[in-house]
Amino acid sequence: MPTHVLAEAHGDERGALLAFLEAQRGGLRRAVLGLTDDRATERPSASELTLAGLVKHVAETEQGWVETAQERPHSIERNQDTWHLSFQLEDGRTLADVLTFWDGVARRTEEFIRTVPSLDDTFPLPKAPWFPPEARQSMRWLVLHLIEETARHAGHADIIRESLDGKTAFELVDEERGAREA
Repeated sequence: MPTHVLAEAHGDERGALLAFLEAQRGGLRRAVLGLTDDRATERPSASELTLAGLVKHVAETEQGWVETAQERPHSIERNQDTWHLSFQLEDGRTLADVLTFWDGVARRTEEFIRTVPSLDDTFPLPKAPWFPPEARQSMRWLVLHLIEETARHAGHADIIRESLDGKTAFELVDEERGAREA
């Protein structure tokens, strides 16, 4: 990772976890820096993945996991027939729309994690063949899982972006920094 995470005040586990989650989100956001919708939806490799699709998928996934932890119905239901849509811009949506949606999801995630009484509190996992029956996980697991999910796709995004125009994560960090300082 080409950035340093200012993780926490001493002993602030929630702050540290949320800082690392935000750092991984930043990697994915930087991968789309300066791209048009057309470029963000190109498939420059053998994979079906696009940068815009990865951003949308990560945003929907984060929202879904937080709603699961809150024991609420999912705002966006996906099943075997619609799963692929989580990786595609649809209905005239733009990359900017998806980034704005993700900003709201990120705010709600942080608010939720900062207000749960304890990171040791648990929630039931959804029924799925890959989860044990009646399994429960902690809020700590939730944030770690979101970090894992986001980091995995940020890595995919690095490869796709470099395949699109040769820009690496280091170059994009410099571009982002330059834009902030201008």
